[in-house]
Amino acid sequence: MEWFRDHLWETWTGIAILLGVAELFSLDLVLLMLATGALVGMIASVAGLDLWLQVLAAAVASVAALGVLRPNVVKRLHSGPELVLGHDALVGRQALVIEEISSQGGQIKVGGEVWTARPYDEDQVIPVGAKVDVFQIKGATALVHRIPELDA
Repeated sequence: MEWFRDHLWETWTGIAILLGVAELFSLDLVLLMLATGALVGMIASVAGLDLWLQVLAAAVASVAALGVLRPNVVKRLHSGPELVLGHDALVGRQALVIEEISSQGGQIKVGGEVWTARPYDEDQVIPVGAKVDVFQIKGATALVHRIPELDA
């Protein structure tokens, strides 16, 4: 027991390593948060603080990690990537006008597919060859807006 008091920072480091290894088997992130607290205790020990302050610092860091950090990490780990499927995947993409677009209609090519299109601003007429942004899909019609081009 005396050795532990003489080598507190090594003890804290050993506890952190043991908790970290145990976390590899549990995969619940609780032991990892406790290992973080042990590392804070080790830093407090290296700083020369009394044992009771080291324990307090380790406990506060562990509780903070469990209450603040762990929920966010678990949420990110358990939520998959956001998959956008169907016509929603076209919104925000650029397209090429292949038939003049007016309030009466027109056509664009986006993602290798030809779509019926109308301008988002009904007064706008977009010529063939212009690049447009797809703002919205209504039924089978894309609502688009012309991308301004800089004159060379």
